Amino acid sequence: MKIFINLVVATLKDLARDRMAIFWFILFPILFIFLFGMIFSGGAGNVNFDLGIVVEEQGIFAETFIASLKQSEVFTIYQGSLDAELEALAGRRRNAVLALPQVQLGPQFSSGDQPSEVIVPVYYDASSQANKVPLFMLGEIFNHVERGIQNRPRIFAIDARPVQSEALSDIDYLLPGILAMALMQLGLFGSLRLVYLRERKVLKSLGATPLPRVQIVFSEIVIRLLMAAIQTSLIILIGHFVFDVQIVGSWWQVLATVLFGAFVFVSIGYMLVTFAKTEESGNGIIQVVQFPMMFLSGIFFQLEFLPPFLAPVVKAIPLTYLGDLLRSVLIGMPYAFGLATDLLVLGGWLIISLILTIRFWRWE
Repeated sequence: MKIFINLVVATLKDLARDRMAIFWFILFPILFIFLFGMIFSGGAGNVNFDLGIVVEEQGIFAETFIASLKQSEVFTIYQGSLDAELEALAGRRRNAVLALPQVQLGPQFSSGDQPSEVIVPVYYDASSQANKVPLFMLGEIFNHVERGIQNRPRIFAIDARPVQSEALSDIDYLLPGILAMALMQLGLFGSLRLVYLRERKVLKSLGATPLPRVQIVFSEIVIRLLMAAIQTSLIILIGHFVFDVQIVGSWWQVLATVLFGAFVFVSIGYMLVTFAKTEESGNGIIQVVQFPMMFLSGIFFQLEFLPPFLAPVVKAIPLTYLGDLLRSVLIGMPYAFGLATDLLVLGGWLIISLILTIRFWRWE
């Protein structure tokens, strides 16, 4: 045991002398949390659309409709001529332009007769998917105004009952994702050290000593788990004290989740470099794997924004499930896949990667 502890200390000292490793494993995630925190810590993010209104004829309909729009905090209202507002739309200073036509409010509006349909042109930039959102909102506002004009009461009303005491901000969602990314990089890129030792015949030389070479692997794993704990502490402390992210899980829950996730990606990293003959080829293999995981796992944005045809890929990525676990443990978000599914998939990746590593690993 004393030999193993000395080996861990020696490995840690060697790692401390590698400034690039310290940057990528410790400082890079911290820079990420500061960068994302400063950008996305401004609350839950109020959505606002710039809406141009062109009124062809002033009247009770136009007044009622514009008054309803102004009651909503979603729209910033601009009024002008059609040409001026369309020019603003072309210059992307408007999200949409609505031209209110002349509407004659005859007796049919207050009687039970069905009035003729009124077409209201709405111009918007189709190159941005976000500009389609105001169309649905405007439709609901028109329904509200129509009910008021015809004196028809609402039959159904939504009673919004949030299950969380406070709305989650963007940085609340991003912090677990940044931690998941840091654990992934620690596990994958940390495995390159064994390739370095193997390429320089260090592992072969140690094979001639009484020291079991497998203890070198275990010492590397211990170092990775220790660094994972350090990463987690720094990211959570910065998120909580600098950006006011509220952590709902206990430290023991967080630590258990982090160590389990780190161990999964350490094993995946060793599995990948098993098939690399040089450090450069190992780095290339890891880069090919880590980029799709980073951008298709939902750690930085919700999975609903991804195209449906990518769903099988997303569900096969282990980082997807680690991010789901961390979001639930850290900020109390409901599981997207369920606790059992997250643990089962991550455990499956752990077992498969360990089996392949043991089967194909080469010391020389």
